[in-house]
Amino acid sequence: MSTKAERFGPLSLSVVLPQPTWTTKPGRSEHACAPPVKDGETEWYPPVMVGAGAVGTAISRDCRKYLDQASALLGRLEPDEYVRYLLDYYKLGLDRYGDDWGYVDIVTAVLGLAEWLKPKSYLEIGVRRGRSVCALASVRPSAHIAMFDMWVQNYAGMENPGPAHVNAELDKIGHTGKREFVDGNSHETLKRYFADHPDTYFDLITVDGDHSNLGAAEDISDVLPRLSVGGAVLFDDTGNPNVAGLGEVWRRMLVENPRFSAYTYSEVGYGVGFAIRKY
Repeated sequence: MSTKAERFGPLSLSVVLPQPTWTTKPGRSEHACAPPVKDGETEWYPPVMVGAGAVGTAISRDCRKYLDQASALLGRLEPDEYVRYLLDYYKLGLDRYGDDWGYVDIVTAVLGLAEWLKPKSYLEIGVRRGRSVCALASVRPSAHIAMFDMWVQNYAGMENPGPAHVNAELDKIGHTGKREFVDGNSHETLKRYFADHPDTYFDLITVDGDHSNLGAAEDISDVLPRLSVGGAVLFDDTGNPNVAGLGEVWRRMLVENPRFSAYTYSEVGYGVGFAIRKY
């Protein structure tokens, strides 16, 4: 049996991580890609026209804009202890450091990616109270969203009220698109969902569920083949000392993966990373 240190602590280079099984004809994220070439023409470049570095730099550079959006969004949702802390943290950082603070977290990353990539479909592992999915819906209200969670009670010491609560929050934000709640262990439900939907691809995917090293790697491995070319996968806690191996999982599976351009922010807070699929 794995010890807690092995599951959540630094990840040894000798640990073999699960690898994705890539599909042969992936979908395309329309806004991030050039239009398909005409018959007889050559598509000289991969179709993706924006990289993760450009998007990440923009979110960091315009952090006041995105933090103002995040604060307004969180102010519309039912608060909990963490949200109250986060709102105070945003305000203190901007008051102290102004527009040059450069802070990025999962909420501002979702807002920025939704603005830049204009995703039509979104998958999230680890929904809890719906902050991230509501961030997506606030920018892309007609997007199809698929939400995977085990709805563990008292998660991280806080109430985890379930799909009815998330539905109500999405209604507040004005989401009008298709909603799917997939309950259960993501290591089982993701595989079953994709087997049942062999032609479904997502333009934006957030992986924020199982925080063990191998568990997070398995979730990443399961979703990457169903990320559209030009779509982004977002991963939380790249700099969280309580789950010290996740940054290494992110680096090995996305930062070093030639199929992706990657951006990582780990300077302040718990960190976040996202990567855009090139091919």
